[in-house]
Amino acid sequence: MAAASWYHRDISRVVAEELLAKAGRDGCFLVRDSESVSGAYALCLLFQRHVHTYRILPDDEGLLSVQTIQGIQAKCFRTLPDLIGAYQQPNNGLVTPLLYPVHRPRQAADEDSDGEDGRGGGHAASAVLSGGAGAGAWLSAPIAGRTHISQQLHQRLQEQVHSSPASDFMGFMAEYLNHHLQLDLEALRHGHPQLRHLSTALVTACRALHRRIDFTLAGLETLARVFDPPVSPRSPAREQVNPPDPDLELLLNKISTVNHLLSSLEKKVLKSLQETVSRHNLALPSVAAAPPPAAKPLAVQSFEVKLGKSQRAALMVDVESGTVAITKRGSGSPEETIPQDKILQLIKYQSVQSKVRLVYDREPQRSLSRDFVFPSARKREAFCQLLQLMKIQHSNLDEPDLISVYVGTWNMGSTPPPRSLASWLTSRGLGRTQDETTASIPHDIYVIGTQENSLGDREWVEFLRASLKTLMAIDYRVVALQCLWSIKIVVLVKPEHERRISHVHTSSVKTGIANTLGNKGAVGVSFLFNGTSFGFVNCHLASGSEKTHRRNQNYSDILRSLVLGDKRLGAFDLTLRFTHLFWFGDLNYRLDMDVQDILAHLTKKEFEALLAVDQLNLEREKNKVFLRFSEGDISFPPTYRYERGSRDSYMWQKFKPTGMRINVPSWCDRILWKSHPETHVVCNSYGCTEDIVTSDHSPVFATFEVGVTSQFVPKNAPGSGPEPLACIEWESIEVIVKTASRSKCYIEFHSYCLEEAQRSGENTSQSCDIPGFLKLGWSAKHLPVLNPILPDLEYLGDQHLLLSIKGVESCESYGECCIAMRSMIGSMAQQFETFLFHRGEETGSIRGWMKVRVPKDRHSTRERLYEWISFEEEDAEPAADVPTCPKPRLQRLRYPSRARPHHEPQPWGDAEPPPAVLCRSRPRSLPEPASGYTNPAYFIFEGVP
Repeated sequence: MAAASWYHRDISRVVAEELLAKAGRDGCFLVRDSESVSGAYALCLLFQRHVHTYRILPDDEGLLSVQTIQGIQAKCFRTLPDLIGAYQQPNNGLVTPLLYPVHRPRQAADEDSDGEDGRGGGHAASAVLSGGAGAGAWLSAPIAGRTHISQQLHQRLQEQVHSSPASDFMGFMAEYLNHHLQLDLEALRHGHPQLRHLSTALVTACRALHRRIDFTLAGLETLARVFDPPVSPRSPAREQVNPPDPDLELLLNKISTVNHLLSSLEKKVLKSLQETVSRHNLALPSVAAAPPPAAKPLAVQSFEVKLGKSQRAALMVDVESGTVAITKRGSGSPEETIPQDKILQLIKYQSVQSKVRLVYDREPQRSLSRDFVFPSARKREAFCQLLQLMKIQHSNLDEPDLISVYVGTWNMGSTPPPRSLASWLTSRGLGRTQDETTASIPHDIYVIGTQENSLGDREWVEFLRASLKTLMAIDYRVVALQCLWSIKIVVLVKPEHERRISHVHTSSVKTGIANTLGNKGAVGVSFLFNGTSFGFVNCHLASGSEKTHRRNQNYSDILRSLVLGDKRLGAFDLTLRFTHLFWFGDLNYRLDMDVQDILAHLTKKEFEALLAVDQLNLEREKNKVFLRFSEGDISFPPTYRYERGSRDSYMWQKFKPTGMRINVPSWCDRILWKSHPETHVVCNSYGCTEDIVTSDHSPVFATFEVGVTSQFVPKNAPGSGPEPLACIEWESIEVIVKTASRSKCYIEFHSYCLEEAQRSGENTSQSCDIPGFLKLGWSAKHLPVLNPILPDLEYLGDQHLLLSIKGVESCESYGECCIAMRSMIGSMAQQFETFLFHRGEETGSIRGWMKVRVPKDRHSTRERLYEWISFEEEDAEPAADVPTCPKPRLQRLRYPSRARPHHEPQPWGDAEPPPAVLCRSRPRSLPEPASGYTNPAYFIFEGVP
């Protein structure tokens, strides 16, 4: 038995319990990294079909001891193997001695690369390992196998040397792979994950970088001191630190210092010069600065429509003047001109995708409605977007309710881009594209992700800014740039929004060979736009048709390791930390179909048959990846693998020294999103270009209409007496979690509307009648009453609560969820029900009863700009007046038809069904639940076995 074969690194709690359940014997155990304490471990032990988890914590001296063993004197050990060896003896305080180690799953080391994803330097072969599981396969391999691994890695390195300018660096790495990799593997095998020999090789390879950085740093600091305000006749020079053997930490510190100096130097020089001008009353040369280019005014747009059954007319939309004119065919002048402030509601028909109803004021206390039928649904959407823009431009709001977000992804194939990116940046091409009347409308935010981008970082950013300036006549500001090798993400915003952006964070994760190379991985950016949190992730996952599991593991690694958003929410699943999260890139999922059959379907444009065998769709249906994410309808052809220079044919054959490789045409490049419940997000376009042909991938774009909130300012001035408080009260909470543990749990409550996180008491009821699942309950007495920092209805309606179910002993999460407060406001308790997530996995479900009580004098609210556009939900007779809508009910969790409960629970809202009216709703704002689930936890609530 290998000494550390029981150490599974950072696998999740769910995976650990599954491994122990498969082993099935009392005394089976494994060790994984703790999820709640950095540098600690979790000892998982199976006894009587239940998993007992003990924390292994280091003390100040690095000695390890097992926590929470009552009545037993804690013992300290220097290494994990020493600790595990001691607890293999009886009477040490565990429920049973450690008898049978559960070994890490083996994973095939021979994951040959397609060699398809890059022609330039720095693009190594596809990854060999998959997080801890892959490392386990290495560590448990025999010596001969490990030697073979070194040879494989060295061969792959040799394949890159001819295309990489860093030949000297590659030499150091080849030395490491040939002679020192074995030593690091052996150390890992004994539980020491420091990779000391790799660190030494990197230090040696980076010595020249040390000297160059020292030279650059000295020059920057000299220049910075020139513009420092004089403090004394002699300013102390920077102390030169030149250790004989510089380590990596010092190098990183130097790089950080250079980064800081470069970013602050321009501001320092500007401030110094401004102070000099002011101090000496200097007159600056009267050179007229070139004014920034004015945004292009929108031309009046005309739409041909049908009134009634046969009457033809034209709708003239003048965004600048804020009017809609109706001119019947044959008439020289408009029959009616409607100012934007008279338009009350726009109702989109879902039964007729090209039809819309306009409700407007014509006389005092009387509203009229008119129906218009457009030539196509695309024209209707363009008309609605222009009216939305008109409302925004002419509103008297200081802060926006609605913004437009552009997301683009492109694998550039390690070749420079063409001179023009106009079709990509204006969403023109194939699929659901922008109409020509709205394509030139600039978006508020542009987020552009690229893979295999050979351009320099600054060069790429300036190219994008110049492209947008040419197209939109707007000088977009850079919010963030994050790069990992040739994977880049750039976020640009309109100048007027720059002050609304705050709390910007960036992060990256490597998922290449052994999760240490950045040829594959992800880059991310997060920020607040006023009161709304955004997250954006651009990734490049493992390539190859047969590597679906590897891609799933890449996704899981990125989800677990990307550090974005509010640090206080670091324990929550990444997909729950943001109001809106957009995830895109070269996901590399392929089509599971013979290439000739694929080509036959493409010839007939039979995309549905191909999407049915799309690996990403199949994995999402199995709840393996992107749980509860949404994606726009795909109506464009596969974006990979084209012949460079044209879009006429797919190059599905690739000849390599080892033989021919088949790369079937596939939708590798995708854009998905996930938003908090009861928020507004609508995908207006999703497609690809057809005229950008420099790469074997086509660029993909998507545009979104996104509701945002402002930093709320109470309308009521604070009085002399005590302020009335809103309160969030819980009647009960029931939780089902997928676990073999019997641990007591508590609930943590997080929200931006709370001053600090709150926690409940321990659960008051507990049962585990169904193997593998734990049912927990809390009564009102053990749940906290939460008091939001502001009591106003308008403020609370935009807030969300994040809940985390945590074990009392381990403090590790069993699952997290998000609850919208909007539907919970009222004097009567409302029921909520949703899913629990943890590290990208669905771990159970939660339901309960709660109410949000708001003081009577704080009930005022206003309609959001995006709420005046509604959707027809049911066929109904046309109504002359604006309809009023019942409070929308939350979507119920759907049960699979094969396991539907005998008695469905009653609807959660009003007892009576809502009347058949044209009701204000946003069907695309909430992702549709899947038609079935694989997790039986969802049926335990109803007593279904």
